[in-house]
Amino acid sequence: MFSMNFNLLASLFVVLSMSTCTSSSDSGTNTSEMDTTRYEHTNTLINETSPYLLQHAHNPVDWFPWGDEALEKAKEENKLLLISIGYAACHWCHVMEHESFEDSVVAKRMNDNFICIKIDREERPDIDQIYMNAVQLMSQRGGWPLNCFATADGKPFFGGTYFPKDQWMNILDKVSGEWQTNPDKIKEYASRLAEGIQQSEMLPLNSDPALFEKSTLANTVEKWATNFDNKQGGPNRAPKFPIPNNYQFLMRYAHLVDDPKTMEHVLLTLDKMAQGGIYDQIGGGFARYSTDIMWKAPHFEKMLYDNGQLVSLYAEAYQKTKKYLYKETVYETIEFVQRELMSSEYAFYSSLDADSEGEEGKFYVWKKEELQTILGNEFDLFAKYYNVNTKGLWEHGNYILLRDEDEKKFADKNDLTLEELKAFTGQCKEKLMAVRDTRIRPGLDDKSLTSWNALMLNGLIDAYHVFDDDKFLDLALKNANFIVSKQVREDDGLNHNYKEGRSTINGYLEDYCFTIEAFINLYTATLNEAWLQRADKLMQYSITHFYDDKSGMFFFTSDLDKALIARKTEVGDNVIPGSNSSIAKGLFLLGHYLDNQDYLTKSETMLNNVQSQIPNYGSGYSNWAQLYLNRVFPFYEVAISGKSASDKVVEMNQYYNPNKMILGAAQESKLPLMEGKFVKGATMIYVCENKACQLPTTEISEAIKQLK
Repeated sequence: MFSMNFNLLASLFVVLSMSTCTSSSDSGTNTSEMDTTRYEHTNTLINETSPYLLQHAHNPVDWFPWGDEALEKAKEENKLLLISIGYAACHWCHVMEHESFEDSVVAKRMNDNFICIKIDREERPDIDQIYMNAVQLMSQRGGWPLNCFATADGKPFFGGTYFPKDQWMNILDKVSGEWQTNPDKIKEYASRLAEGIQQSEMLPLNSDPALFEKSTLANTVEKWATNFDNKQGGPNRAPKFPIPNNYQFLMRYAHLVDDPKTMEHVLLTLDKMAQGGIYDQIGGGFARYSTDIMWKAPHFEKMLYDNGQLVSLYAEAYQKTKKYLYKETVYETIEFVQRELMSSEYAFYSSLDADSEGEEGKFYVWKKEELQTILGNEFDLFAKYYNVNTKGLWEHGNYILLRDEDEKKFADKNDLTLEELKAFTGQCKEKLMAVRDTRIRPGLDDKSLTSWNALMLNGLIDAYHVFDDDKFLDLALKNANFIVSKQVREDDGLNHNYKEGRSTINGYLEDYCFTIEAFINLYTATLNEAWLQRADKLMQYSITHFYDDKSGMFFFTSDLDKALIARKTEVGDNVIPGSNSSIAKGLFLLGHYLDNQDYLTKSETMLNNVQSQIPNYGSGYSNWAQLYLNRVFPFYEVAISGKSASDKVVEMNQYYNPNKMILGAAQESKLPLMEGKFVKGATMIYVCENKACQLPTTEISEAIKQLK
């Protein structure tokens, strides 16, 4: 779309798009507390809280955080900006740091010719969106580390991902040389590219009537299915990411239309992920993605956002199937998060690195001889179950533990009861965890992001709904109270980041939409209407500060934030649902709970704006497609009123119906759908559709029949 009109910079478009994983840097250490006198270099990043930025605080590069100081300095010195973006669990970010940013010769060239800015993409997704968009427009590729050159006003004109040291030195020379000889050409191109960035992903208002049809989703799934891997699950290519909103939609769709083929694919995918190397078979929790089609060899970093969403997905799959593997996965994943990603304040940390002692996956993999020594006589059976064989062999004589067989089948083949097999694997895991805990641990990114905490909070609530285990609700309430006490401001707005008592960075739309969904869900678990009221306050704030009247969509950044070169609208769904699809779902639910027609209309408009995109790229609009299901299939409002309301909600949640919302109260309630439904001395269940209710019943079994 945007071709270079000057040859020198055009020749630079050799963008090396490397896989993103992690490094052995101690990302959990607060470098600002260290004795800086023992370092040869210290730059202004020393004052930051981001573990990723602190990792670069002693580079010889004169890094600045994003802000007025760096931008003004670029203008005063007539220098270009060199913007480098990454995150703590990014392997190739650390490789480039070691090769280039720690090299004094490279650093001098960067310092002499550019104002160098280092950004944690997880802290500043708004900035990352802009420069990632720029690189994708220029090269059709992207990834991290993201390195972008821009004029002093922030307009980019060239960029790429990981560059080896020699190539990076060459690029630095050519870009700085071009700026000295042809600054006007650079400014002209940067201005045109900025226009493209501003237009990208901006959807116009669809003024056509909102007509939603089942055939749209049928076409979506039909096209999508051509890319299914029906042997290993997931897509028919590598790498494979566990994208929870994809499989949540496909599972719900398959259930509602009675599509056994699609359901089979979803459950195959969930089986393979939970049994594969992407899942930590000893300690629980998922890595970010698999490098192969078998879900065997992950990049070993573990991200909070993946694990929170996957708890929701596997809990819902258990609700549908009652398969023990899914329950085990939920329990072990939550145990992992509590053990390794939770602070004393019940805030959840962001991620664990992949490397330790300079080796990727060293914390998680095993030598055969080591396993034999630890397990003794138990080794042979363990090796069969976890594939300590050619299938599990990875590299350098290390084995990735993975399963490839249903535990009941394995138990039968080995003359064991299921209970005996579970006891055996439990004992082996304890022994291996004891040894693993003595290893040097991967680095911890110990910042807490509101948006990711809300995703984990939602997972805990979903687990409580399905398993009726009070410890999940207790932990959910503690995390929700962390968000309320630390991240909600006096003006009802949210902050994005928290670390060591400091709540910082004005919240983005992702913070609001995910927290709104989590608080609505927490209401359904507690029947405490205060959580609905909190969700509504956040929605009102979002409409005031993020809503775009022209398009009917929401901007990613608040109108209170200092303007960047573009104000982006995040539409598509990815490993995390797009913020617009999430807030559209929040509007839909709050519209029903509060009988707020404005919310329902806004949600309908947003879905109408994107519905033409859904069939062409189902995997990129699957969270929108979940909302679409609510519009084209009966959506039930289940109101439960009476002293046993909480018990009836628990009972209701043992049945799978994804197109319903639950509300309830032990006493009279002023919620519109609850008014007039309280009968003293009884607990009544009302199944309604568009506020029209069927005859009330006192039995969940009868209410379930009314849902069909």
